[in-house]
Amino acid sequence: MPVSPEYKEFIVEQLERLGPVKMRGMFGGAGVYLDDLMFGVIFDETLYFKVDDRNRADYEAEGKGPFTFEMTDGTTGHLRYYEVPERLYDEPDELVQWARKALDVMMSVRAEKLARAAKAAERKKNAAKKAGAKGKSAGKKSRSSGVTRKAAPKKAGTKRS
Repeated sequence: MPVSPEYKEFIVEQLERLGPVKMRGMFGGAGVYLDDLMFGVIFDETLYFKVDDRNRADYEAEGKGPFTFEMTDGTTGHLRYYEVPERLYDEPDELVQWARKALDVMMSVRAEKLARAAKAAERKKNAAKKAGAKGKSAGKKSRSSGVTRKAAPKKAGTKRS
């Protein structure tokens, strides 16, 4: 079920103390963004924030769990976004605190991705250096071997034009 414009506006107003919160449509729901970090999602007029081991206990203490969905094979999938307790809509300061924790999670996720990408780039760079060094040393050996190549013999019966 698509998210109503009124609900999106309500959430943006609730989170305005964070900064310029934006919504982007996705799969019938909406992503909740601040500075290009998606820290929340909305599906069926329900807000979910990103969690990890640092803030999951807060949601579990409130009896809240992850966003779940049915996969094409009939199994249930889940995201690392947990339902925000409704009571927080009446406690805007606390809601913003929970949102900040979700942003912290996303900043950590982004930092981990960047670190993995940097390591992969370094490995690729080192592999290219090794391959280049092997190619150069192999080239030197063949040049220093003194072996000259002869042209392939002409085939009998072929005409030149």
